[in-house]
Amino acid sequence: MTAAGLVAGLAVVLASCGVADAVAVLRRRERRSWRRGRGVVLLSRLGRSVGAKAPRTLGDRVAAAGLRTPASDVMGVKAGAAVVALAVAGGVAPAAPGRLAPVLLLAAPAAAFLAPDAYLHRRTLWRGRAMDAELADVLDLLRVAVAAGLSPKRALAEVGRRHPGPLAGELRRAAALTALGTPAAGALAELERLCPTAGIAPLVAALSRAERHGAPLGPALAAQAARAREHGARRTVEAAARAAPQVQLVVALLLVPAVMLLVAAALVPALAGGSS
Repeated sequence: MTAAGLVAGLAVVLASCGVADAVAVLRRRERRSWRRGRGVVLLSRLGRSVGAKAPRTLGDRVAAAGLRTPASDVMGVKAGAAVVALAVAGGVAPAAPGRLAPVLLLAAPAAAFLAPDAYLHRRTLWRGRAMDAELADVLDLLRVAVAAGLSPKRALAEVGRRHPGPLAGELRRAAALTALGTPAAGALAELERLCPTAGIAPLVAALSRAERHGAPLGPALAAQAARAREHGARRTVEAAARAAPQVQLVVALLLVPAVMLLVAAALVPALAGGSS
């Protein structure tokens, strides 16, 4: 292969990497939920067999992540993963070089124990962003439903049934709980616990005032919807500001050198012919 071909091939590789990196920066990646498989069930059973007890805060984190899983099962997965990682590390440690064996015996179980927490945190962030994105539309729909004469409970049920998204799903669940006899205060408190977004607290407060004192919901919902749209616009501007330097870095480090290499690949045959 000639020098021009090598230079051209390197340019194509750099250009492809640059375009892929730029697309990854600008594109929203869909995050898929984790399904309970046979391995997860076995880890949970193993963790429960060693007597691991879930802390009080784990239940709230599981609820904020949108998982309908008992905190004891998640704690069992954490403990079971740590036990399995310790067993694997114990088998690999004798072959580890130098003083890496003790580090491996400590780091592997700790990483396995904390991995479910990292998953819960990532899923909670995803749910929070999704709920923030649909909050303004949900508030507007609630305002329209209440203005049309529906009660707050019926408005929650109708908006939750007709609007897609995780926030609407939690509204539908809260309405179903009240229909089954759960006190409104308890259903609203559960709604706030399950929705990891700052905009849910004012909504729950407005619904509680309407339930207790008969306060009108329309003006409060309109004001909250306006604030949610302002917050969404500000968040979009901040995301665009963060993306611009990343795109410029990709262009400077990959795309510009790729173009220069393509030009050099075109000039190499001419220079080689002129020298001969």
